[in-house]
Amino acid sequence: MTARIMPSLLSADFANLQAAIETIPGADALHVDVMDYHFVPNLTLGLPVVEAIRAVTPAMLDVHLMISDPDRWAPAYAEAGAESVTFHVEAAAAPVRLARELRHQGARAAMALKPATPIEPYADLLPELDMVLIMTVEPGFGGQRFLDLCLPKIERTRALLDRLGGDVWLQVDGGVSVETIERCAAAGVDSFVAGSSVFGAEDPDAMVTELRRLASAAAS
Repeated sequence: MTARIMPSLLSADFANLQAAIETIPGADALHVDVMDYHFVPNLTLGLPVVEAIRAVTPAMLDVHLMISDPDRWAPAYAEAGAESVTFHVEAAAAPVRLARELRHQGARAAMALKPATPIEPYADLLPELDMVLIMTVEPGFGGQRFLDLCLPKIERTRALLDRLGGDVWLQVDGGVSVETIERCAAAGVDSFVAGSSVFGAEDPDAMVTELRRLASAAAS
């Protein structure tokens, strides 16, 4: 497995996002956290900033919507050019319809689960998805400590995806670093969101390379 490293712009300098993006040319995607101060207790950025990011980079945009009404707002992010749009199943009123609409707009449809949300009730929804995101911290803020209690759920999700077949990515977000990424990879993760560990490094792009090396080795 070749791991995908998707640095989170939540940990970048919001006043110099383009400059921050240019420090990580080796990234597989840019993870963009959208928060509305309702679903999570934080307010970050929205559609105009995503459109501005799209205008300055050809990199894949992996938009993670931590918002209370994704059914209404998520399709607009696909229309704005995000290649992947993730909604929280806890917030979606009609997740199957939403996933199909995102795919119709040309984006990969992804579903996120908070740490305490089990995967099993959503097993039948997996064929509608292109990625499942298991949060390994409580969503809302960067720089949190990785929750090891999520590893069994990651393993169960991997098993469900393997039985399903196809190419549904398994992503983790929260506390991913050189200390934790190997455990995630060994549990079956192939896509990794890393924020403070990348943008807090002296050489962010070298950190992207190192995280990918560690994850790929742990999964082999």
